[in-house]
Amino acid sequence: MSKKNPEYDFKWCPGCGDFGVRRALELAMIDRLEETGDRMENNVVVAGIGCSGNLVHLLEGNQPYGIHGIHGRSLPIAMGVKMAQPNLNVVVVAGDGDFLSIGGEHIGPQAARNLNICAVIMDNGVYGLTKGQSSPTTLQGKITSSTPFGKLETKTNPLELYLTLGVSFIASGFSGQPRPLSQLIRRGMEHKGFSIVHVQSPCTTYNDTFMELKGDLANGIQPTIWDIPEDHDISDREAAHGLLQQPGVPIGVIYHDTVRPSLDQNVVGTWEKARPKTVEQLMGAFEF
Repeated sequence: MSKKNPEYDFKWCPGCGDFGVRRALELAMIDRLEETGDRMENNVVVAGIGCSGNLVHLLEGNQPYGIHGIHGRSLPIAMGVKMAQPNLNVVVVAGDGDFLSIGGEHIGPQAARNLNICAVIMDNGVYGLTKGQSSPTTLQGKITSSTPFGKLETKTNPLELYLTLGVSFIASGFSGQPRPLSQLIRRGMEHKGFSIVHVQSPCTTYNDTFMELKGDLANGIQPTIWDIPEDHDISDREAAHGLLQQPGVPIGVIYHDTVRPSLDQNVVGTWEKARPKTVEQLMGAFEF
């Protein structure tokens, strides 16, 4: 697939939205490195299981450190990396099935901690790698290989879920717009806290929603994606909630909390309170 990894072949179908996400993440990291002067090796990409996991094989030339984790556990792995080396830029890449189904139980705790990482979620509304089973974001009633008579559960609204759980930076993007998406990812990486960039990334084989999202005005198809107005107050939680009640898929930053300290900031504060005791203090504890 690449000169850097000639032995590795991306198992993505032609036209897969994840190609656009890969390019956007690549642009965001290069742009960040040009500004900060940091090394690419000081970036860590933690992937879950699924088509999205191929993003650990990201760039030509120097690459970030990649960890292909286990199903649904990208957030715990990312937490371990960030707690061990707080100076690293840690990015999670995952799919809607991996992140919102088996991995869904980890979103709330990391939002409460305000873990200082950026998660880029590729939502194609289906389990693409394992041949088209329904995922949490599959529409109710949808016929898939695992729901031959229609999906029974209602569709999860990830953006509402993130806002409810207290994620401190929430953005919504589209894989068909890699350069604007790269700016959203860049802002997510710069945020001091838990950021999620949720990306509509159509699966051309099992759930091709590209035309529905982008629209085709020449044939009377209105797009379901729409740009968030410039006057939207991203610091207003209620405004963000109201935004998400509108039909379609908003594109841009939905919510940004710059007040809450991140987990690593809170840890440093705790270290200051829990100063180590001297030998004399420790020995004195044994006196009666």
